[in-house]
Order: sequence, then structure tokens, then C-alpha cells
Amino acid sequence: MPPEQPEPDEEQGWTWDPSLYSGSARYYASGRVSYPAQLADELVTALPLDGSELLLDVGCGPGSLTLLLAPHVSAAVGVDADPDMLVVASRLAAEQQVHNVTWRRLRGEDLPADLPRPQLVTFAQSFHWMDRPQVAAAVRRMLTDGGALVHVGARTHQGVDGDSRLPHPRPPWADVDALVRRYLGPRRRAGQGHFRHQAAKGHEDDIYRAAGFRGPQQLEIPGRVVERTADDVAAAVYSLSSSAPHLFDDRLSAFDGELRQLLADAGDDGRFSEEMRSIALSIWR
Repeated sequence: MPPEQPEPDEEQGWTWDPSLYSGSARYYASGRVSYPAQLADELVTALPLDGSELLLDVGCGPGSLTLLLAPHVSAAVGVDADPDMLVVASRLAAEQQVHNVTWRRLRGEDLPADLPRPQLVTFAQSFHWMDRPQVAAAVRRMLTDGGALVHVGARTHQGVDGDSRLPHPRPPWADVDALVRRYLGPRRRAGQGHFRHQAAKGHEDDIYRAAGFRGPQQLEIPGRVVERTADDVAAAVYSLSSSAPHLFDDRLSAFDGELRQLLADAGDDGRFSEEMRSIALSIWR
């Protein structure tokens, strides 16, 4: 599958499409590998966090990072443009008995909205979908003195290629990618149209610096081997903007049937192993 961290085509007219992740929310929690507890531990030490902070997680999705960090702060606000993501986030918070999070339907471009000033702002696999200079500048103004922004660079829908021996077969991602292309065409889909990569605009580090941030302090969370079921892998496919369920229209059932057969043929009684990529944490102040 293609990476899930493209560069939006801001200069050439790319605009937010509300259908970008339509139908994906129900698949996100199982389709994306969870962030490890070590990520929270590293941030607690590096920032440091003393439990009094307000966290703002921008583009929170179903709360994957919000809920991991919430026990380490006084209160958290997760904002996302997709209402279904926030429904799932609220359900997961209740299941995990996390009671100090508020969920708001907002785009990053809506900031600061009416939100209180946070001591910590996070972007986890979300910043690339936004008008990055505008959002970075808004967050810089929102942060309290001494506050920090954490950019989480990760790919959680699939692991890396490799020759190392794993407990179970790797998911057949190349075949899955070919199947998606056969149904949706060779150009990457995004919402109601196709995704267009922007011309070089500057590295995200330059965007953060231009907004007034200093840094970054870099941390790395090592990759790890995880076990996944065929259902997890299928959910990973549907969690992507480029293969969200709505894109298949009335062919979704046919696609799903072929996908499930492909996974059944490649798996070990429905089990797969993945070696996940390391996670890069960039701390800006």
C-alpha cells in the first residue's frame, strides 16, 4: 500500500474533502497498530510532564494518541474534522475508562477556535493533511509559555519489508496494493478525486521554524514485531484514505471478497506478523 503520509497539494488547489475518510473510522482502531506505551513514557520524561498539563491533539482520529497520553495530563482535547472518528474516540475512551478527554469536531485550520491555551500540542500522522503554515502559526500562538509541540512521525497501518524470519508470514501488501489499483485505478484516490502531490514547498522542519518554533529535539521509539489477524489487515486497508470503503461504491462487496481470499491464501491460519517501522518524535518549543 502507498504511504499514508503524503504532502497535500496546497499550492495547486488541494482542499479538504469531508469524504476523505468516509467509512474508515470503524476500521481505524483495529487496522492501525497501537502506539506503544514507551512513546508516552519517553514524552513524560523528555518534556517533562507532571500531570498538570492540558493536551491538544490535532487531527486525533479515534484518539489513538490522545488516549495514550491522557493519563499523564490533567485534561486533553482531541479535535478532528471527521465526526465518525470522534464517535469511535468517545466510545474507546468510555471502554478504557478515560474521563479527562473532550472531543471537538474541528479542522486544524479552525484553531484556536474557543479552546483554552494548551501546554502540549500533538500531531500524530495528521499534520500533512492541513494547511501547515497556517496551522503551525495558530498553534504557536496558542501554546502557553514554555509549552511544547510534538510531531509524531509513524506508519501504523503496515510494517516494513524485510528478510528477517518472523513467527508468521508478512501480509501480502504488494498483492493488496495491486488489487486496490485494479478496482480504483492507478492514481491514488483521495475523497471525491485523486491526490496530487505538491511541488516542493519546504520541509516540515522549515514550516515549524517559520512559525517561531525552536528545535527539534529528536526521540526514536524502536520498531517492534506484532501479530495481526486477517481482519486486522483488512481493516488496515479500509483505514486508508486511498482505499476508504466509500471509494468502492457498489463494488465494495466484490473487492472485500477478493481481499479476504487473498489474505486467506497468504496467512498462517489467518495470522500474520509485521515488523513495524520505528516512530520518530520531534519536540518543538
